[in-house]
Amino acid sequence: MADDLLRILRLNAGIRPLKRPAGGFIGRNFLVLFGLSLHRLPSYDRTEADSLQPRTKKTRPGRTAQRLLLAILFTLGLAGQTSAQQYGPADLDEAFGKATMVISASSLACYRFDLWLARERPQQMRGLMFVRDLPDDTGMLFIYDSPGRRSMWMKNTYLPLDMLFIREDGTVSSIVTNTEPQSLRSISSEEPVTYVLELNAGITERLGIVPGDRIL
Repeated sequence: MADDLLRILRLNAGIRPLKRPAGGFIGRNFLVLFGLSLHRLPSYDRTEADSLQPRTKKTRPGRTAQRLLLAILFTLGLAGQTSAQQYGPADLDEAFGKATMVISASSLACYRFDLWLARERPQQMRGLMFVRDLPDDTGMLFIYDSPGRRSMWMKNTYLPLDMLFIREDGTVSSIVTNTEPQSLRSISSEEPVTYVLELNAGITERLGIVPGDRIL
């Protein structure tokens, strides 16, 4: 192996023939002297043996640019699709059932709201996402089969909301006001509830609706 290595060095690097040391063996120290190591010799492609060029990864011309262009177009397409999704009351009428609800406030007043009802799982997953216009006397009521700790978020929701967590008997357990649009922060009930009511931000403060009030 050492003889073959010396022959390659003489032919390709212009090294003059060297006298073999006594004993006819070129040891490891001799190779280290010339900056070589038997365990660290570079790998070469068989088709490039004459030039001793290190093996390099071959790529097709234009492939990187093509992939980059496709990635950019895909991203722009998703952005355009998201920005184009805008829902209003008419769209909600088609996707949700409706009902009228009255809140009896501790201020000795009653307030009437027209609500969209989110009963099924797909409806609850959609909620008020992409809605840009919500009249003050409307909202969405999430209805669950049994009491449980409920968590909401504001993903793809462009309007700030007041969220009312309501017990099975219709009394308001807790209220989270002025939620942050498009936030992924979890907004949770303080105890098991059966309903979650979403109204325009500021409505509960303006009407004096507080925990302990009741829906009728």
